[in-house]
Amino acid sequence: MSPADFLKLGPPVKQSHDTSEDDLAHTFIQRLMMLDYRARHIQVKQDNPGVSYSQSVPVSDSEDFDDLFSDSVDSDSSIQSNVHPMDVQMAVFHCSDNFLKQNLVTKLSQCQYALPLFVPDPDTKDIECPLWTFRQITKTWKIARIKDNSNVVNMKSMPICKAETPMVFFFRLGSLPVSKSQLMNTLINDRHSTFFHRNCPGSTKSRLLMDGVAEIAWYCPAGKPNDSFTDCIAFCNLHGDALSFEKQCKILTEKSSVNVVLVPTLEKGQKSTTVIQDLYKLPNPLIILIADNDRGAVQVKDGKYKMGLKERSQSDVSEGLRGIIRKILSGPHRSFQLESLAKVPGVTVDEDDEVCQKGKSAALKTVNMLQGMEISKIKVKFLPCQGDLWHEWCKINKELYHLKGNTEQEKSEKQQQLMQIRQNQCKASCSELMKSFTESLLSLPSKHKEYFLKWTQILIDALSTDDLSLILQSYDEKWTEVLTLKKKHDKSALLTSKQTELEQISEKLQSATFGLEHIFREMGQIYEAHRAVQAESRAVKPKHTKTDWSKYPKLAADLMISGYPVELMDGDAGHVPLTWISSLLDEIIKKLGDQRVFVLSVLGVQSSGKSTMLNAMFGLKFAVSAGRCTKGAFMQLVKMSEEIKKDFQFDYFLVVDTEGLRALELAGNSTHHHDNALATFVVGLGNMTLINIFGENPAEMQDVLQIVVQAFMRMKKVKLSPSCVFVHQNVTDITAAEKNMDGKRRLQEKLDQMAQLAAKEESCDAECFGDVISFDVQTDVKYFAQLWEGSPPMAPPNPGYSESVQELKNIILSKAKQSAGVKLSHFKSKIHDLWKALMNEHFVFSFKNTLEIAVYRKLEVEYGNWTWALRSNMLTIENQLHTRIENEELDKIKRSDIFKEMSKTSENIKKDMSEYFEDDKDKEMLVQWRGQFENKIKEFQEELVRGVERKLDEVIQQKKACKKLDDKKTDFENKLLQKSKELAHQLKDKPKDDRELQKQFDGVWRDLVRELTRDTQPIKDISLEDDQANILHILGFEWNLIFECKNNDRYKTISQVSDYTEYVVLRKHQNTKDQGLAGQMYAYFEDKTEKLKRHFKGLLEHGDQELITSLITNVENQSLHGIMKKPVATRGYSPTYLQEVAQNVQRTVTEFEKNKKYAFKKEFTVDLLLYVFDRAATWLSQSHKIFTVKNDAHTYLESKKTQYYNIFRSFCKGNSSAVVFGEMIHEKLKVSIVEAVCNKTAIDLAGEMRCTLPAFKENRLNLEKHLLKSLAEKGNFGAFITYIRNPRKQVEAFIEERVNMYMSRESKDKALNTLRKNVDDVYKFVCQALFDATVIVKTKKGDIDMWVKEFSTFLKVRLTLDAISSQNFKDINNFDFLKEEIERGLATIKKEMSQLSLDKMKEFRLKPEQILIDQLCNCCWETCPFCRAVCTNTVKDHSPEDHSVPFHRSSAVTGRSFRGTEEMSIEFCTTKVTSDLRFYFGSDSEKSIPYKIYKTAGPPYVNWSITPDQSKLKYWKWFVWQYQEELEKYYDLKFKGDGEIPSERKINLVFSFKYIYF
Repeated sequence: MSPADFLKLGPPVKQSHDTSEDDLAHTFIQRLMMLDYRARHIQVKQDNPGVSYSQSVPVSDSEDFDDLFSDSVDSDSSIQSNVHPMDVQMAVFHCSDNFLKQNLVTKLSQCQYALPLFVPDPDTKDIECPLWTFRQITKTWKIARIKDNSNVVNMKSMPICKAETPMVFFFRLGSLPVSKSQLMNTLINDRHSTFFHRNCPGSTKSRLLMDGVAEIAWYCPAGKPNDSFTDCIAFCNLHGDALSFEKQCKILTEKSSVNVVLVPTLEKGQKSTTVIQDLYKLPNPLIILIADNDRGAVQVKDGKYKMGLKERSQSDVSEGLRGIIRKILSGPHRSFQLESLAKVPGVTVDEDDEVCQKGKSAALKTVNMLQGMEISKIKVKFLPCQGDLWHEWCKINKELYHLKGNTEQEKSEKQQQLMQIRQNQCKASCSELMKSFTESLLSLPSKHKEYFLKWTQILIDALSTDDLSLILQSYDEKWTEVLTLKKKHDKSALLTSKQTELEQISEKLQSATFGLEHIFREMGQIYEAHRAVQAESRAVKPKHTKTDWSKYPKLAADLMISGYPVELMDGDAGHVPLTWISSLLDEIIKKLGDQRVFVLSVLGVQSSGKSTMLNAMFGLKFAVSAGRCTKGAFMQLVKMSEEIKKDFQFDYFLVVDTEGLRALELAGNSTHHHDNALATFVVGLGNMTLINIFGENPAEMQDVLQIVVQAFMRMKKVKLSPSCVFVHQNVTDITAAEKNMDGKRRLQEKLDQMAQLAAKEESCDAECFGDVISFDVQTDVKYFAQLWEGSPPMAPPNPGYSESVQELKNIILSKAKQSAGVKLSHFKSKIHDLWKALMNEHFVFSFKNTLEIAVYRKLEVEYGNWTWALRSNMLTIENQLHTRIENEELDKIKRSDIFKEMSKTSENIKKDMSEYFEDDKDKEMLVQWRGQFENKIKEFQEELVRGVERKLDEVIQQKKACKKLDDKKTDFENKLLQKSKELAHQLKDKPKDDRELQKQFDGVWRDLVRELTRDTQPIKDISLEDDQANILHILGFEWNLIFECKNNDRYKTISQVSDYTEYVVLRKHQNTKDQGLAGQMYAYFEDKTEKLKRHFKGLLEHGDQELITSLITNVENQSLHGIMKKPVATRGYSPTYLQEVAQNVQRTVTEFEKNKKYAFKKEFTVDLLLYVFDRAATWLSQSHKIFTVKNDAHTYLESKKTQYYNIFRSFCKGNSSAVVFGEMIHEKLKVSIVEAVCNKTAIDLAGEMRCTLPAFKENRLNLEKHLLKSLAEKGNFGAFITYIRNPRKQVEAFIEERVNMYMSRESKDKALNTLRKNVDDVYKFVCQALFDATVIVKTKKGDIDMWVKEFSTFLKVRLTLDAISSQNFKDINNFDFLKEEIERGLATIKKEMSQLSLDKMKEFRLKPEQILIDQLCNCCWETCPFCRAVCTNTVKDHSPEDHSVPFHRSSAVTGRSFRGTEEMSIEFCTTKVTSDLRFYFGSDSEKSIPYKIYKTAGPPYVNWSITPDQSKLKYWKWFVWQYQEELEKYYDLKFKGDGEIPSERKINLVFSFKYIYF
């Protein structure tokens, strides 16, 4: 068996003492790991559990009194004999590998049990000394001495293998009526059975594995008057008759300081006489205890004693024996050291194993170079990366979140300093110690590596033990002095001096602490340094270094998987090495897969037993030795065993043990902030947090509880939901239910009180702790018995403690069953997110859940796919309904009908959504958005339906309005055909050249047009310019001003003006005194020339400029949106449309001016209106043209003249009616087919581009990135300005440009193939309709009217078709000939359409670019109130989610300057929110707010999530660097003073485009 078999989370250990024989060994190990010393007292379950002991006692039938004295009644021989408890222990020992043996012996030592020293092999009887098993044990004791008439206590702590102590050896010769082991126990600890004896529970007469075993235990004094002995003493016990185990006896009697032999009688001629004679001759002191002798202690000669045991109480014997031993040891005596047994001939030592020796030699090679050095100097010399360099790096990194003054310059300098430190770490990273250590880790096989690590830890511990003991002693003395002075209320300089000395000793204590964790910390720092330097040099191949640093995370991952704790937070530096931890977890994920883990974190006061509890609960290895309290945070993996794995949704527990809150070493060193950060960090990481409280006094817990409650409150505000369990340790009476209830009540009251205090600090509402986190004081509070049963160092662990551990473990497991845990990748992200947020002073404002953001972005992509599926389906439905309306088959649109048409697609999307939210690997995180997105899809569908309903209603209205004209068109066609036929008949025998035919036709045409249009007026062309001028005049603007503004063309660029000073005037009613210097100057210049005004700066703050820009953008977008809703294409243009827009603009401007220190000049409103009119003009003209074509009789007839001339000419050439009729149908079909093909191709191409073009196929953020890349590659500053001022306008232009590029260059052939495929599709459809109509008419023997009806019916399913009149073609009866004629025409159409240009689509209703604009721009367009970066949320109204953007911009992008100067501000708002700077949240406000709490400024700030970002944000830095001259000119500001671009940026930004993207 190995430790790995037990470093698993298995089913709960049964508390009953009834265990089956098969489970004995495992139960023993599990209980021992939990520090339950009753592990030796496990009873074996009977074979027949239904029969009780009382039922199995035989009964005699005799009633004779004499039978009472008879043995004739047999006792029950069927009762099973129990397995001897020590046989169980030794069987486990023999079946374990060396590492499990070591763990078992360490736990036995903690349980204050004797440990196997000599173990005979059960088969060969060879004696083995398991020296390896003692290597982890360290004993601590105190020695009291009289010095200067006062009692001085010195503390000693050292590895027991190294300790040189007296050794008292007990053995017996023959059988004894008294228990030797029990007698020894009274000497060491009369309340605890250190050595198992015959009277212990579970003992049996027979034992198989204990005889010949020598056990050893140590008595460690507490430095108190009642100590049995004044120094540490080893007691050795040989089990069995020593006459049978001469070798063990001989070795131990020679090694001992005192030999104690027990004999049944002391007479010559006995077997034991020779042995006693030999012992008597030895110089070693000898004490003979005689069982049949009742005399007291007698000193036979110097160092030789005898004592009778007969009829004497055990206490008398032990007291006498104790006195003799004290007397002997007070003089010169031999010392015993465990390590000396390694050299004894005839004894096999486990450490002589070849694998162990190789591990040891590798460890010695590493550690020998440290010999003779002070521990603190070892760290400086051999571990340089984690010392001052790392601490300085952490300090500077924290300062990045508290910048002052010129933040970008300061940030740039600090980042350079950080990189310099990393470079220095790289240079210092090749120490001999690290080289030797890592080479061994990389080269040694797995088993050798285990020994190497264990030996390294053992040897390092041995190095630091002496130093630590002295420092702890010094600390204890100084602390006592400080307390004494405090009790006297002494506030003199002496107290201050002593406190300073105490602080210095505390620092010395930390520097003297040295363990394996420090070497791994150094590996982490070496790795981080090299990674940082490599990343900075980018593609440059890193120089070869002497350290193979890239393999370090893999090494650490292997160790963590095998059960080693790994440092998560460096306690000395108070920092999390994020790069190192991320890489380590990545390696674990590579090896184990992205497993789910349940994260259990522990918080509590320092030295409250957190690590001990965890080690007992899970069999972990967190450091618990004296002077080694956990510093920082460590994490360890515990695998779920196969027996219970099926009941849980995760595969591992990940336990996080933390440094104690209110740590003494940190007193006076921003303890509160440190504790807050640590508590928030581990609470955020954990699925569950154990809050460990020492003792019962709530006053002692107050500080800790406030910290913990505040941490939970922060988690709630950032949508993390851990659970918690409170553990009260060291409770005196955990059985008193009433007392526990009272304790719980007081805890509940204290938690509620702390919740209210924390709520004030965190600015949120909470009346009680239950408002913060789901908590039940009845089930979520556990009382723990005190750990020790008595006073250390000789006290064993309290059995009630292990029971409490087991009960707590059951509580944790029951709660864990309800949790899905968290994936390792998510855990890695949480570490990043929590730590980055904690670096900032305001955690809630700065927390950013990276994984949640990534999951949300992925959800946005899916949302885009779902909405596209709906839109695509709706476009198809709209096309079909539009066709039916045009074909007069539908005169009313019902919303329910549209929903019904969409139902199949809608159901499919609901199914897809359900599957996505329920089956995705991140479903636990997705559930929070499910309802929101289901509603959004529903709203989107309703919005689509409303839009289509509105558009189709307009088509219906247009159709009704054109009904009279449509009827006239049919009448005109019939008359024209009739006239054409008659004229052709008249000209039948005359020569017919084209000129003559045209002349004849023109005459007929003129007469018919005159007749048809006699009662209709032609629709006039619109004069937008005149209408615009008239509207402006009606609004009250002078003609001169209107014409002046119109002629200077300034209005065309109003949206790109950088300074609007010329457009404003100060309000006259304002007091000049209140206007500031800038206002006074402007007032002075108000009557001066315009030239002076133009040169005047400072009237408008940057905020004012931004507001005016937003005003123009909003007015433009709202006005265009309003205009485009007007039915111009269906009902024609009306000047009232423009007038309505103009009135809205004027109202908006007037509203905007309220409460401003300035007012707009008339020129501003005129220019703004002209700008809006200009933007709307193109759309109005095109829409009115469509209306004219469809509704003006003159225009319509003129468009048909050529078509009818061709028919007339065909008649004149003598063609039959079928041929002419075929030509006429051919002309009608051509128009319909082109329209149908172009509309279908527009939908198909939009879908194709949506799925294949990288810019269009994901979410809004993806589109933004491609747009920015495009802008950078083009290098057009004007386009950048358009994007900055009106992002939607630029995005639409980008979409249009990409669509054009796709259709004209990139995928022209593909697009043309789509067009041709649709041509083929429509061609086949028409041919089939032609065939079917002809078959039906022939079958039914119908006429031409029937054929036209059937043919039209088939076509109207997909094509819009003008009415076909057969009035002049009644003579057609050969329908096969007609069919052939039309097919010939169709072939011509197909050929012509194969050459059709993609540009033809622009003439029709559906355009691919507009379809994509409608889809991709249906998102959020809010901009950051600081830098105008556009919110990248794909969902339009995404409340309650805050607006956010991953990459904010430099203030220079929007022309922000330092108040009252012309110095450009280059700072990023993501930097400012970590700084100590403030901002004015109103352009003319004198009230400022810290950037760190920007949300408190109210809207729009409150709706934005701007998280601190220390990334390089290279794109916008590059933009400012690249266009600094243009920006200076555009904004009339300068990059100087505080706005000077940092020199490092100028250097670092000269690289190719591929590096400036995100």
